Amino acid sequence: MLDDFLMRAALAGMAVAFATGPLGCFVVWRRMAYFGDATAHAAILGVALALAFSVSVYAGTLVVALLMALTVASLSGRGWTMDTTLGVLAHSALAFGLVAVSFLPNVRVDLTAYLFGDILAVSRLDLAVIAAGAATVVALLIWRWQALLTATLSEDLAHASGLRPGRERLVLTVALALVVAVALKVVGALLIAAMLIVPAATARSLSRTPEAMAAFAVVIGVIAVLGGLGASLQWDTPAGPSIVAVAAVLFALSVALGSALRR
Repeated sequence: MLDDFLMRAALAGMAVAFATGPLGCFVVWRRMAYFGDATAHAAILGVALALAFSVSVYAGTLVVALLMALTVASLSGRGWTMDTTLGVLAHSALAFGLVAVSFLPNVRVDLTAYLFGDILAVSRLDLAVIAAGAATVVALLIWRWQALLTATLSEDLAHASGLRPGRERLVLTVALALVVAVALKVVGALLIAAMLIVPAATARSLSRTPEAMAAFAVVIGVIAVLGGLGASLQWDTPAGPSIVAVAAVLFALSVALGSALRR
């Protein structure tokens, strides 16, 4: 029998995989990889503010991640190039977060857990929050799936279909902020973007339809979580990075398989 903490870790990781799988597909399709990275980096500032004001870390992370995403969306439409905006904001938020934590009086914080995750320390309350957040993201994506696909394919087509591309971007922004908030405990701020991008990129070469790609991304994410936890247990490696490492191996295998099939 597995210990309770391993069961909680596995369930939390799988919940995150169910959310990051389909959301990561949109991140890949829209080329938003750096956008997700910037939002994740802002999570550390959210942690610092949450500890300073004695509120839930999940709440602080969600608010700051959402503000970061909205700020980037706003500045990108005012003549700023997206890569410059993301570069400045991502590293600034991370730096301010790390500095702010050092000034907190009487607070001892293990930043490694927030940077790289501490999935083995997930409590029952953490699991409930993570599951609720992941379920909200999945429900949001299912609700807006067709509209999001149309807006991703072509904004002109979206307008012709009576849709508002700006609203669909906002849906993705909110979903991304939610995922960052709930995934922080599992893989950490520096690896959240990897869980969004790597399973989706792996699924891309195995899929013929958007729905299949989303489903494959979820399956690959779950395999990465379980494989990473198994590797961590077997070789005493850090759990969060191990999960991402397994996802990277699966990506390499998919590339090799794709190359072999094209010969």
